[in-house]
Amino acid sequence: MTPKTPSESRTVMTDLVLPSETNPLNNLFGGELLARMDRAASISARRHSRRITVTASVNHVAFNSAVPLGSVVTVEASVSRAFNTSMEIFLDVWIEDRFTGERTKANEAIYTFVAVDDTGKPTEVPPLEPETELEKQRYAAALRRKQLSLVLAGKMKPADATELKALFTTS
Repeated sequence: MTPKTPSESRTVMTDLVLPSETNPLNNLFGGELLARMDRAASISARRHSRRITVTASVNHVAFNSAVPLGSVVTVEASVSRAFNTSMEIFLDVWIEDRFTGERTKANEAIYTFVAVDDTGKPTEVPPLEPETELEKQRYAAALRRKQLSLVLAGKMKPADATELKALFTTS
């Protein structure tokens, strides 16, 4: 398969925070933000794989800042690493100041999606070739996260986790 770059999967979704999407403090419900991130990540995974994609896991979510009513929210997603049938998607969430237009990073997340065929069977995805320094950092970190997840799930022996050896072995 021909490798793809993260920019080929880049997805940007911008929307307003409406009253029906907020909690009693007039901030965006966390679940609403998760749904927005899931949709952006799904589009990103589909752009990379050109297959039907399903959410396999939400690996990390950081709700660092509240997103107030009336805010302009932008979710940016792109594939950070492709494995055999799965893809890690890194998401950044930005809020835009209503008066100055200044963008501030409010949240981030990491989702894993699996590409499937028409019967729901996992199918191979193209490899990823990071280009920028940030893409290269996220690419390298994705393998460490995957190996740590496999070790914690008992699906990989710590000694086989090549990227994590320093955590599990002594010199």
